[in-house]
Amino acid sequence: HKCYRNSTAASIVLAGMITLHRGLGSYRNKVTRYIALNDFCRNKFIAGGLPKDKFSVKPNFIDNLNTPDWEARQGGLFVGRLSKEKGLDVLAEAVKLLPINPVKIIGGGELESFAQFSFGTDYLGFQSLDTILAKMRQSSYLVLPSIWYENFPRTIVEAFACGLPVIASRIGALAEIIEDGRTGLLFESGNAQDLAEKLNWAEAHPDEMVKMGKSARAEYESRYTPERNYAMLFEIYKEAITANRAEL
Repeated sequence: HKCYRNSTAASIVLAGMITLHRGLGSYRNKVTRYIALNDFCRNKFIAGGLPKDKFSVKPNFIDNLNTPDWEARQGGLFVGRLSKEKGLDVLAEAVKLLPINPVKIIGGGELESFAQFSFGTDYLGFQSLDTILAKMRQSSYLVLPSIWYENFPRTIVEAFACGLPVIASRIGALAEIIEDGRTGLLFESGNAQDLAEKLNWAEAHPDEMVKMGKSARAEYESRYTPERNYAMLFEIYKEAITANRAEL
């Protein structure tokens, strides 16, 4: 299926390497700790044959940001690579079902022409991180309509740090990271009608979105700061050192 870089030859080489190291026991015997970004990813790796007892979970993080202001926020924001798996076509279909499009689009990629055609002046192109964070502080919610599994989009942590709830597909790790009704809203992946209903609800309930944004900021402060991440990583190193010594 040309799964690796859309190349039959490269996929054969990669499959051969994986088969060889499975046979040699490299993944069982040469690695002390694997780090997954969340439980969903951890379980997928284990289902793929990696040893369950060697896994730790540590999410992504970003630098501390100042406590956001929730006044005068308006509309939604999409931030990401403009590619098929990100569900941009689902978002485009959803906004067609609304009286007006409430979502601004930031990103670059192979679907730039589609974004320009579908969203017009609401497509803002590729932007710097500073601009993205500024837009997040001005928006009411982030939209993440992915149709494929995500590991742990950094945009979610950025949104939470900015006090921005996330409207996301109920698929894979997204349904684990975002708590429906508390730090955002979930909709059926690929379902434009369901997404349109969630967008419409968000626009009609700005006070509720502010509450979710404050919960998202609290989630950031408790789980996704550099200090919290350092403590988690330090514990993983300690566990790895202890396990390695026990094997000597």
